[in-house]
Amino acid sequence: MTQTTGIFGGSFNPIHMGHIQLARQIMRQAGLDEVWFMVSPLNPFKKGSIDLIDDQQRLLMARRALAAEPGMVASDYEFHLPKPSYTWRTLQHLAQTYPDRQFALIIGADNWLAFDRWAEPDYILSHFPIIVYPREGYAINGQLPPQVRLVNTELYPVSSTEIRRRAKDGEPFNDMVPKCIEPLVRAYYGR
Repeated sequence: MTQTTGIFGGSFNPIHMGHIQLARQIMRQAGLDEVWFMVSPLNPFKKGSIDLIDDQQRLLMARRALAAEPGMVASDYEFHLPKPSYTWRTLQHLAQTYPDRQFALIIGADNWLAFDRWAEPDYILSHFPIIVYPREGYAINGQLPPQVRLVNTELYPVSSTEIRRRAKDGEPFNDMVPKCIEPLVRAYYGR
């Protein structure tokens, strides 16, 4: 039987409870067997980011954070692909590497509204289902293509930017990240 795997890409700088709670809901609503958190080494839209910490540190935090989450995997697959990481290329390689799996792309409403500016959006739409989750301030109106599904998940007002700021300023960020990675967040983003 074919496994359905959702690909949830991001810099995860750091991974936080919003990411994990969102993935739990998407797995349930979309009937996914797994969600792979695709830790991106370089997001084409974030090329100028100066506070992106080392790839291996972000991967380590994601792996620790997801260790107790059934069906959730932190992946370094994109680390081994040409840079920058384009989603169409990642999905194409995944489909070739794992022909026994059906991959679905998980993106926020903000990314769906900018999807026509992505590299090779038609290729993605013609080869992979897309699961879109709501983002505050990004309403999706009108008809979606048949392979695009809007899930009704809660909004999680947690941001990696805020966690980094709090860690840098020595402020608490309780319950924003899993307890098991709090020491790493302090070490990597603190002063």
